[in-house]
Amino acid sequence: MMKINGTNRIGNVNEYKKSLESRTANTAGKKDKAKDQVEISATAKELLGSQGTEQAKERIEQLKNSVAAGTYHVEAKKIAEKLLPFIEN
Repeated sequence: MMKINGTNRIGNVNEYKKSLESRTANTAGKKDKAKDQVEISATAKELLGSQGTEQAKERIEQLKNSVAAGTYHVEAKKIAEKLLPFIEN
């Protein structure tokens, strides 16, 4: 005769299932967890907003005018210097 031991293993599977269900039930309530937030102060926003805006507007107007007039000159050497590090890699 052959003796079969361990007939209670099915119960162990059920215990695992119960612990898994309890874990998922616990994590389901944590979905409303607070997310990271960044707040920029009014002073910082003011500093960022006023930083070079007049100079930038003037420069953009100059570029628009020179492109419209056909006098905008592209310096090939400057472009090549900026592209060279990407080409060498």
